[in-house]
Amino acid sequence: MTTTSTRLGELVDRFGGQLIGSPDIVVVGIAPLSDANHTHITFLSNSKFRQQAAATNAAALIVTEADHAQIAADYKGACIITANPYVYFARAAQYFASLTAILPVLGIHPSAWVSPHALISPTASIGPHVSIDAEAIIGDAVVIEAGTSIGRGVTIGDGSLIHANVSIYDYCVIGQRAIIHSGAVIGADGFGFANERGAWIKIPQTGRVLIGDDVEIGANTSIDRGALADTIIENGVKLDNQIQIGHNCHIGEHTAMAGCVGVAGSAKIGKHCTFGGAAMVLGHLTIVDNVHISSGSMVSRSIMEPGQYTGFYPLAKNADWEKTAAIVRNLSGMREKIRQLEKTIKTLTEKSS
Repeated sequence: MTTTSTRLGELVDRFGGQLIGSPDIVVVGIAPLSDANHTHITFLSNSKFRQQAAATNAAALIVTEADHAQIAADYKGACIITANPYVYFARAAQYFASLTAILPVLGIHPSAWVSPHALISPTASIGPHVSIDAEAIIGDAVVIEAGTSIGRGVTIGDGSLIHANVSIYDYCVIGQRAIIHSGAVIGADGFGFANERGAWIKIPQTGRVLIGDDVEIGANTSIDRGALADTIIENGVKLDNQIQIGHNCHIGEHTAMAGCVGVAGSAKIGKHCTFGGAAMVLGHLTIVDNVHISSGSMVSRSIMEPGQYTGFYPLAKNADWEKTAAIVRNLSGMREKIRQLEKTIKTLTEKSS
């Protein structure tokens, strides 16, 4: 938690909103409703927590106009009224974090290995034991932390942050302001093999991974390079930890995926989609814009209409689940029996008429 203070007036000057209270109130950081004290600002983004917000000890509260009207009689602190408190909180949190951020040391650490044929901006920061191969281009204000491997011909755009022990394979392209967390692997071979009489013959993976601007990639996430064409991650995509993106996938702008999502090769996913944790997408499918997949769901067919989709059976006691599974296994036979009964009833009805 930051200990650097700021005035409420400074926050409103930066991020807008309507301030109710003194602009000279000083806060040292953001805290949850339940933990905030007189030195903190907090936020209410879910009306279910109005009662908790009314009782918070925070010096100031980020809140919508509607929620403020409901709690104003009980909450006596200052308020910043805004249409989207959660977004306001995110921007304020970034600001507080920046106040105490440790600035990277410019230049190349003595223990790093950089090919003389790589192009490194003088404003970049290259950490200990980093390896950068020939033809790589590292942009302005890029930070590459310890132990990261940058392959031949890789391009990393301005302002990107590559955390420790990331591997970026040859000729992959990273856009501007990317954040790639530790252990991520960008551009490993896709899973491509041909079968010859039971033996697997490797198909060379000669495409690249192209990553747009403002993309964040979580720890230990893998994005495979294309087999022939490129794997493409468009601007603003957010990928959580331990995600697998197969070769030749195309993920549209501002799509977000939670941890352990798996996307098989050549799937095309639209813009502004969301995927809950451990969702799975089979290969060669198309998912249009604004599709939202629930956690744990298996997407086994293309989705051509926006909306929320869920594909898992609700949790049940094991004995109940076994009974249900037995019924499901017998559905085909039950259907045939019902059809026969329908035919019999129809025949009897016609005779009686």
